[in-house]
Amino acid sequence: MLGLLVIMVVSWLLLHFIEKKNIDVLGIIPNVSRVSQFIIGFLIMTIIVLLNIYIETIILKAEWRLNAIEYTSVFNAFVYHLRSALTEDLVFRGAILYILIRRIGATKAIIISAIVFGAYHWFSYGIIGERIILLAYVFLITGLTGYVWAYSFHKTKSIMLPLGFHLGYNLIMSCFFEAQPYGELIMSQMSKVDLIGWNDFYLTMFKGLFPPVVTLVCVKLLLKTRLYLQPEND
Repeated sequence: MLGLLVIMVVSWLLLHFIEKKNIDVLGIIPNVSRVSQFIIGFLIMTIIVLLNIYIETIILKAEWRLNAIEYTSVFNAFVYHLRSALTEDLVFRGAILYILIRRIGATKAIIISAIVFGAYHWFSYGIIGERIILLAYVFLITGLTGYVWAYSFHKTKSIMLPLGFHLGYNLIMSCFFEAQPYGELIMSQMSKVDLIGWNDFYLTMFKGLFPPVVTLVCVKLLLKTRLYLQPEND
């Protein structure tokens, strides 16, 4: 919590002294429109992740076991992932991205944000020193994800839609797979078929690319409908 507070203060200082703006230009202070964006983002990502898991289950003939649900753990996981997602979003899709967009343009700023977000996951996943193929895969998937979320921030003028995406992905994944400190909150995978060679490669690429690509399509469709995604004046 202290780290999040420090990031908030630093964000306010950067915006105040560099752009003469207050922190609300990040769209972080809740209102009806922003809360709607957050909920929409969370629901969209929930559906995307569940579809991804379902497709993987069909291909791998996976079998799942329903766990005894501990609602306290589910709530704690929600709070944990909300706090961690907000922390990362403020760093990668917050004041610095806002300033870069204004100084060098949206396209370059979003690409820089995506590159840094992708490289950051080498460290957060603890894979520095691993094979170049793994590093390239993680960079591609997380970098593309960072691009879509940064694009969403730019188009909606709010951190809320990408925050909903971020929370939805992390929380739903922790309901099905092992993770620290919360994992397999609802289901545990008991068995699956192991693919080899190109089949394993194709499935791995699909699982990684499916969420960000479909998310980008959904964002573009939502922007066309103008529902809850009206850009706000900064």
